[in-house]
Amino acid sequence: MAHDEIHTPVLLDRCIELLAPALQHDGAVVVDATLGMGGHSEALLERFPHVRLIGLDRDTDALRIAGERLARFGDRVDLVHTVYDGIADAVSSVGVRRADGILFDLGVSSLQLDEADRGFAYSKDAPLDMRMDQSAGTTAADIVATYGEGDLRRIFERYGEEKLAGRYARAIIAARQDAPIERSAQLVDILVAATPIAVQRERSGHPAKRVFQALRIEVNGELTVLERALPAALGILPVSGRIVVMSYQSLEDRLVKRVLAEATRSTAPAGLPIEPPEHAPRFRLLTKGAELASDEEKIRNPRATPVRLRAAERVREAS
Repeated sequence: MAHDEIHTPVLLDRCIELLAPALQHDGAVVVDATLGMGGHSEALLERFPHVRLIGLDRDTDALRIAGERLARFGDRVDLVHTVYDGIADAVSSVGVRRADGILFDLGVSSLQLDEADRGFAYSKDAPLDMRMDQSAGTTAADIVATYGEGDLRRIFERYGEEKLAGRYARAIIAARQDAPIERSAQLVDILVAATPIAVQRERSGHPAKRVFQALRIEVNGELTVLERALPAALGILPVSGRIVVMSYQSLEDRLVKRVLAEATRSTAPAGLPIEPPEHAPRFRLLTKGAELASDEEKIRNPRATPVRLRAAERVREAS
């Protein structure tokens, strides 16, 4: 099956529209910080024939697939195996100092969701892996097997915003005394059994949804990485450079909102009659709040349903 038949980029037209003003000049550089299968990158390369693209991903399978998809663009493309908080070093490693446009499409990719053996989906039985980079790191099975009740509860509360975090942590601790929890179906059964019937009736989502999200975030250090990546990305944008960030859950979106709000805030002391130029905001927001997918896009691409898009443009260098 062709890559474009298994991967529909989210909010593709809007991303191109927001990045376009920064990519009009010869020699413009755009960074796809979350390359995935290369859908957004392919569209950017087609739309801007003079643009050079640097694609980053921690997933070696994604880099391979995207490399095949983007091979026809030749030396206009550089792919780097890295986590996106390494964006500045990645750009520097291919001989570039600044990026005119940067795109983040956060969360788990279509490739990772659709490959059952990666263990991301609670609807498919698979080894409890959840690593975006399968060449290194701790798996979800390791966490379930070794974390104490308090730590499990902490990550379920913090990263899954799960109200039954304590109940689920206790159920996992009890179950692993009998047998190792190594597969997603095992964990789902434990979580369902630990969920009161009344709660199952009240909830709109699956009982395992928030726990799986929390485990994935913990395995990949997603929020910690994002907290480092956003300032690093803003730091390599020149004046008129633009950043677009798409989030898929509230924790990510709140972090993106906070970082962009800080970047677009004046640093002048309160009460000054005139704002000194050196204290003027470095960035301006391009979106009013978080933009959502249209009903039409949600029908065409269900994975766009939870997306929250925010964007900003650099308006001055740091003083």
